[in-house]
Amino acid sequence: MIRWMKKSTHNEADAYTSTLDGMKKVYKKYVRPLEEMYRYQEFYSPLLTDSDFDAPPTVMLLGQYSTGKTTFIKYLLETDYPGLRIGPEPTTDKFVAIMHGEQDQIIPGNALVVDQKHPFKVLTRFGNNFLQRFEAAVLKNPVLQGLTLLDTPGVLSGAKQRVNRGYDFTGVVKWFADRVDMIIMLFDAHKLDISDEFQQVITACKGNDTKIRIILNKADRVTNQQLMRVYGALMWSLGKVLNTPEVARVYIGSFWDQPYQNDDNRRLFEAEEEDLFKDVQSVPRGSIVRKLNDLVKRCRIAKTHAYIMAHIKNEMPMFGKEAKMKQIIANIPKIFQQLEKETGIPAGDFPNVEEFQETLKNFDISKLQKLNQGLIDALDKMIGRELPMLMAQVPQDQEVAHEDYIQNVRKRDGGALYGKDVTPFGDGEKIDILSTPIQLKQYEREFECLNPGPDGKVNGTQAKGPMQQSKLPNTTLRRIWNLADLDKDGKLDLLEFAICKQLINMKLDGHDLPVEVPQIWMSPAAE
Repeated sequence: MIRWMKKSTHNEADAYTSTLDGMKKVYKKYVRPLEEMYRYQEFYSPLLTDSDFDAPPTVMLLGQYSTGKTTFIKYLLETDYPGLRIGPEPTTDKFVAIMHGEQDQIIPGNALVVDQKHPFKVLTRFGNNFLQRFEAAVLKNPVLQGLTLLDTPGVLSGAKQRVNRGYDFTGVVKWFADRVDMIIMLFDAHKLDISDEFQQVITACKGNDTKIRIILNKADRVTNQQLMRVYGALMWSLGKVLNTPEVARVYIGSFWDQPYQNDDNRRLFEAEEEDLFKDVQSVPRGSIVRKLNDLVKRCRIAKTHAYIMAHIKNEMPMFGKEAKMKQIIANIPKIFQQLEKETGIPAGDFPNVEEFQETLKNFDISKLQKLNQGLIDALDKMIGRELPMLMAQVPQDQEVAHEDYIQNVRKRDGGALYGKDVTPFGDGEKIDILSTPIQLKQYEREFECLNPGPDGKVNGTQAKGPMQQSKLPNTTLRRIWNLADLDKDGKLDLLEFAICKQLINMKLDGHDLPVEVPQIWMSPAAE
């Protein structure tokens, strides 16, 4: 993040080098002391650390098994991540945080939660059974520079729902949902039923409605008429579960690198894919606002919590405290109403009554503190003065974060999120390199039928049609073009065209594309 510097109009001694730096400082100075005094962490979420602010934005993928979550991640990265497994059965049985690093490795959950660089320390509360099902996959990939992807276990359906996972699966999903920047829920066009466990998972994401995006995946496997009916059925099912007047954004397509089974909706799939990729690209830009918004929300909750706990302290007698606490717990709704009138705090800032009562039952009475008006006043001044200053700097930091991310992806030709403009499609991994030279003769007739120009080359418009006859997605065709266009002039000569066709045939045969064109292909076989 590029730094910015702005002097405070209030002659503050502190200078913030970035919005995130400012958030860390105001939290430590104004918010954390209030949280510690009134035991905020025992009622809501743990105290924040620097890693919570510094953590890169995260996109979490949810869905029932075999809806294409892991395949979608591979499609974005255009490579496998360490430990990746794909299959029709529930192959992903872990929460996997896919991060950027210089060396490919897998970090087990128990090691991950003690690493101060990552914001996962609090996950220890879900127990060892969960930590054995949690890991980080680290790899060097430009898509992950400034963005973390979170793969999740396939949500169970049918009889499998009765299998005990051994940890609070829904609780873990809720913890991540509250902290990630985007939640992508995938549905298979052939399996729209929402299981009981998936319904619980969707319910756990409530309160984060603006983060949710829906993908109707594998849409190339149905006809136009069927797709229209499937889309309608999906919206009806989601309406019952999400129970919100706003409809989540739904993207339709087939997000993998295999040929479309039904090519009729290619243009729709391409437009939807482009919109989705732009949405994902915008995550780093929106992350700063999301973190600042979460901090403001936390400030309001901390202030409300302080008033509640101080009120309970004032109600405590010298003797018979346990009996009085039971009475107070039963009277919590009236206490909230009383504080609302006395302090002017909106009703929406008060916690859920039942959850607060349940936590209060196990609270140590000796930890109750009287109201510290100095901390409250300092917090109010910070909200009215420091936060607006930080908010004014957000647009600049947003633009820098977005531009840095796009440049990283662009510079390193990373993943499906960015494609070079010189390809006619608007926009690897290692394989066994073929050991035989290309036979130019078998591609010469097709090349001549494209009417090459005086320079002996065909342009993108001429080559686009024959390439799209393969029914491969445009993202894959972009990669093929970038590999085959050896001199990067936006045209193909006979050798480059032959390389292009060879790569297409390899892909259609089920092979992954090479990182670069094999050297032996540069010397065509003698006729």
